[in-house]
Order: sequence, then structure tokens, then C-alpha cells
Amino acid sequence: MSATPLAKPSGWMLLLLATAQLIIALDATIVFVALPEIGSHLGFSAQQLQWVVSAYSVAFGGFLLLGGRAADLLGKRRFYIVGQSLYALASLAGGLGGSALLLVLARAVQGVGGAMLFPATLALINTWYAEGPARNRAFAVWSAASAAGLALGALLGGVLTQYWGWEAVFLVNVPLAGACALLARHWIPADPARQRGRQFDLRGALTVTLGGTLLVFSIVQGPEWGWSAPATLGCLALSLALLGLFVRLEQRSADPLMPLRLLGYPQLRMAMVITALFMSSFGVQYYFLSLYFQQVYQFSVLQSGLAFLPSTLLCTAGIWVAERALLRVGLRATLVSGLLLGALGIGLMYLALPGSSGFVGLLPGIVIMSIGQGMTWTSMWVSAGQGIAASEQGVAAGVASTSQQIGGALGLALLVSLANTLSAGGNQAYGIEMATAASALLALFGALLALRLPRLEWPCRPVPWPRAEGVSHGPVAGGGALPTGPRPGATGRRCFAAGWAGAAGR
Repeated sequence: MSATPLAKPSGWMLLLLATAQLIIALDATIVFVALPEIGSHLGFSAQQLQWVVSAYSVAFGGFLLLGGRAADLLGKRRFYIVGQSLYALASLAGGLGGSALLLVLARAVQGVGGAMLFPATLALINTWYAEGPARNRAFAVWSAASAAGLALGALLGGVLTQYWGWEAVFLVNVPLAGACALLARHWIPADPARQRGRQFDLRGALTVTLGGTLLVFSIVQGPEWGWSAPATLGCLALSLALLGLFVRLEQRSADPLMPLRLLGYPQLRMAMVITALFMSSFGVQYYFLSLYFQQVYQFSVLQSGLAFLPSTLLCTAGIWVAERALLRVGLRATLVSGLLLGALGIGLMYLALPGSSGFVGLLPGIVIMSIGQGMTWTSMWVSAGQGIAASEQGVAAGVASTSQQIGGALGLALLVSLANTLSAGGNQAYGIEMATAASALLALFGALLALRLPRLEWPCRPVPWPRAEGVSHGPVAGGGALPTGPRPGATGRRCFAAGWAGAAGR
């Protein structure tokens, strides 16, 4: 269970953490509206164009677990600063490069920066904000920034592309990320001294990074090569072999990169699945709607960006709904409700896309989907961090976010392949409509899975964790107090995390 913070964190620190999440989410969607112009200027094919998006996901997903564990061991503030610096440099290279290869490489480096920044940011919240209302509020602000970035990315991308060209969607990050890197030294508390005796699991880091990167690459490239092609099967087989070797190494390691016992927490396992389904349902809508608006509705890039403004506002509203719902009805009900709203909203969008009412006909679906998106985003990350020690918050965030990136890459690759296959006769609109229908089914499937989360039983008596010699459970106020929380498989199992009682305000 996460430990009590050492001191009250400042509002400036939360501003930096929220800004980091805004940048990460912004970079995930800001290129969508600019994709047609990028493709025509740099000569990407329809299938190759997804690499402008997927290069980010491949690097992000492949390096996340390494970034999370390294942040735990080497310092969360340190990794925040390095991640923001990489973002600034990669964005500068992408905006000034002017070639397809350099752009894809710049997006990959942005992904590496995100893989360092994201788990460090999430771990800083879980470490410095006590479970309960304080952490709920911090997550609400952090989630609002993330949701705003996802939706604002399309709006900002449209404005920048319309008036300054597609290069501006990369250059806009340079001053923002650079300023955050500089201010972090003043507004984020210094990292505690590195604990003696803790070793960095280099073999585990190499195998999981290579295996994860190769797995996401195989998923993204599979539709273009063909799923039965020798190259695709070979890459998939090698990635699975490397990941299998990683599991074996972790079982034998005295100080593993990813303690496998973390997978004993049902809330973390559920977060891994839901984050993957979230990106395969909610996340891909920005990609397909951007294309649909410009190629079917004949919107300009500016009009396409403005079309996402309602989603920005309503997604933020969904986050505040989630904060209150978590307090009143708990995690499971909030998560299921968000996913059901998403499935309903995306389903209504599917029904409205072929109609003659245009964007106005889409609005009811966009309203419902966006509120569900905000609710789902907040509750799935609350689930990922509950009951985890402060010294392992980074790796827990890395595990859940790795699933998010793999799910996003797999979902986008399969849905793009589906849309392109159904558009083979020249009817691209029909392909996008069918991909939207498939996304609605994925959100519904996620809601059904979320019903498997156990209900909280209150009161739930926390079970003290035994302190292994030489292993710290993170900073504890006053020193020496053992963290408490349910051990997977112990009597505390009936409450999926004792700490959730405080976070849920029950």
C-alpha cells in the first residue's frame, strides 16, 4: 500500500504533473488532424500513414516498464526532467526535419520520453498525495489535463496546421516541455537518497524492452506485411520468446524489474485490461473521426479541429463526475458506468455517420461518449495504483500503461486494417463506419469485464505487510511505520485494496 507522504505537496507541483500529462495526451492526438497534409507532403501511403501515430505507441509501449522501474530506483523527479527534455528535443527534430524517416524517428523518441515521463508522473501523485480526498482531487486534476490533451490535441492540431503548417504541431511542444523541465527542479521535491543494496535488473530491462517494442511493432506492421507473412510471425515469435524469458528472469531475480507478485492485485490486473480496451475503443475515435470529417464531410483542418471542442469540454465534465462517483458508489460502479456510456455513445455515432444530418447528427453520440471517456480514464488509473507500495508505484504505472499502449497499437492496427479492407471498393466512409461499430463492441466488452471487480466490504481490516530485509516500502511520515494493505491471497483479498477505503471516502 502506498505510504503516507513526507510533506504536503504544493499546487505548483500538481500543475507540473498535470502539464506533463497534458503534453503526453496532446502528442497522442495532435497529429491526427494534420495526417492528410503530412501524408501528401511527405509521401506516406494510406497504410504507412499510421506510423506517424504508431511510432509513438511502439516506443512508448516498449520502454514503459523500464521507465517505470528506473523511476522507482533512480528518482521520479529525475526521470520527469529527463522525459520532458527528450520531448522538447524530439519535437524540435520533428518540426524541422522535413522527411518521412526523420518524422517517424522523432515520434519514436517522443514515445521514449513519454515512457519515462508517464510512470514518473503517476508515481509522484501516488507517492506524495495521501489516499483519500487529497489523492482523488490530484487524480481529478491530472485526469482533466489528460482528457483535455486528448481532445484539445485535435483542436490545436487543426488551428496550427491551418495557419502555420503541419510542422507547428511538433514545434508547439518545445517551449512547453522545456519550461516544465526547468521548473521541476524548483517545484517538485528532491528525490530521496537511493537505497543501498537495490540493484537495477539489467537483464530484465533488456528483455522486456526488446520484447515489448518488438511485440508492438509486429502488431502495427502486421496488417501491411500480412498476419501470416513469415516476417510477421517471426517478429511475434521472437517478441513472445523474449517476454517469456523476461518472466523467467523475474522469477529468479532477488530485486526484479517487475515484481510478479504485483499481478496478484485484482485491481491492477483489471486496470491492465481496461486501459488496453480504452485505447482500442475511445482512443481510436480521434483517428477515424479526423479522417471522416475531412474526407467525407469535407471539413477543413480548422473545422475538423473545432469539431472536437465539445468532446474536450464534456470529457472534462466526465472526470469531475467520476471523482464524485468514486466517493459515493465506489470503483466498480464508476468504471462500469463509464464504459457503458462509451459503448452507447460510440454506438450512436455509428448509427449517425451514414445519415444526412452530418456533424449535428453525431453530437448526441459524442456527448455520451465523451462523458464516459472522462469517467473511465479517471477510474482505471485509480484502480492501477491502489494498494501498491510507494516504492513500486512507478512500475505499477508502467505495467498498466504498457497494456494501454499495446492495446492502442493493436486496436488501431486491426481497425485500420478492417477499414481499409472494407474500403477496397473506394467507399472509405463505410470502412470507418464499421471500425466505429467494432469500437462500440470493445467498450461494451470492457464494461462486462469490469463487473468482475470485487465489491468492497467495509470495514476492511488491513493486513500488515512483512518487511523484507533491505527492502523499503517507500517514504513513511515519522519513519518506521509499516505500510498496511491486503496481501493477494490473504484474508484481505475480500477487499481488493484496503487503501481504497480511504480513497473512496467510505
